[in-house]
Amino acid sequence: MKIKISPSLLASDFSNLEREVRRVTEAGADSIHLDVMDGRFVPNITFGPAVIKSFRAKTDLPLIGHLMIEQPELLVRDFAEAGCDMIQVHAEASVHLHRTIQQIKECGVAAGVAINPSTPLCAVENVLGEIEELLIMTVNPGFGGQEFIQSMLPKIAAARKMAEKAGIELDISVDGGVNLDTCRLVVEAGANVLVAGSFVFTNGVGSAIAELRARCGNG
Repeated sequence: MKIKISPSLLASDFSNLEREVRRVTEAGADSIHLDVMDGRFVPNITFGPAVIKSFRAKTDLPLIGHLMIEQPELLVRDFAEAGCDMIQVHAEASVHLHRTIQQIKECGVAAGVAINPSTPLCAVENVLGEIEELLIMTVNPGFGGQEFIQSMLPKIAAARKMAEKAGIELDISVDGGVNLDTCRLVVEAGANVLVAGSFVFTNGVGSAIAELRARCGNG
């Protein structure tokens, strides 16, 4: 399975997002991860649909809207219309998760679900066949630059086994603390999409992406 690199703009220079989007695109990333925070579900506030729409035309890469917001179902259409190619919602933030996933699909974009470190896989077991990607948080959401939580490795492995047992083709992504020391571990556990923010933007975007691919045997 191809390993995909999805740089998170959370660690980029917010004063020049157009330049950062172009840098990531030219560096050969597979997609761009957009951490949307509302100051309620997580402590920080980042950006919304209007900002995403402003740089949508600057890249051909898929834009992944990771909605770390309460009641995401109220804003799904706004983010789809802004240009997100996939919308990921947190299982913890949507009371009617299956319904929210259907709303995303009705907007014509791919659907994903994210789960926090303390959330068990059983919370998403019954919707795995409805989504394209499962995002496993390997840090507690809300801040960049956190240390990878090693105890998430068995969860990643269990998620991959769950999908395979059900005969589901599923991208499993990890978000949080991904660097040259941890990327191989998550891939060996079963992840195939690496969301990396701080490592990519503090180590030279192009070289960092190339190093991640090489370390994961996908260079």
